[in-house]
Amino acid sequence: MADNSSNHLVTEVRTTFGKGVARKIRAAGKIPAVIYGHGTEPQHVTLPGHETALILRKSNQVLELDIQGKTQLALVKDVQKDPVRQIIEHIDLIVVRKGEKVTIDVPIHVEGESAPGTSVNQDSNTVSLEAEATHIPESIVVSIEGLEQGTQILAKDLALPSGSTLISDPEMLIVGITGEAEQDLGDEPEESTEAAASESADEAAAEDAE
Repeated sequence: MADNSSNHLVTEVRTTFGKGVARKIRAAGKIPAVIYGHGTEPQHVTLPGHETALILRKSNQVLELDIQGKTQLALVKDVQKDPVRQIIEHIDLIVVRKGEKVTIDVPIHVEGESAPGTSVNQDSNTVSLEAEATHIPESIVVSIEGLEQGTQILAKDLALPSGSTLISDPEMLIVGITGEAEQDLGDEPEESTEAAASESADEAAAEDAE
């Protein structure tokens, strides 16, 4: 579960906006952000860059923001990054309250090894859940240990944390176990090599004859 008690950040309220202002904020090692939701007016703040970046290494983080001495919980909704340098340029946050439920996409982590002679195909990397804002699971673990060919794990088969409800289609395929390809390609490359060598020899002979 995501623990927002370790996600405490002291913010600075912004009253100036624009690309030039945002560049100065980032140059100072901070991140511009906006908080909205629950019918409140959008609030523009600045977050400490290093601490925020460390928190955002995990998905679906709820931040405990200190805004001019008042505490506000906010779910990270969108993170905008520079496509080349991967520097965080801006963050969108949604106001949440304790006990409130939110819909989020949670990463799926596959663990273990399937039966010998099988291959693992992961069709879905995330699953949509409804969970309490202050108890969002960081990931859903799926064990494939020893699973045989033909086994399928659907969304409805996932072991969800207490308090979480599945939003995705229950029949959505998460992982499928298939047999490894049994094509015998051993002779094919050899034949291709021999044919290429023969063509090269013919070309060399033709050049020598000229």
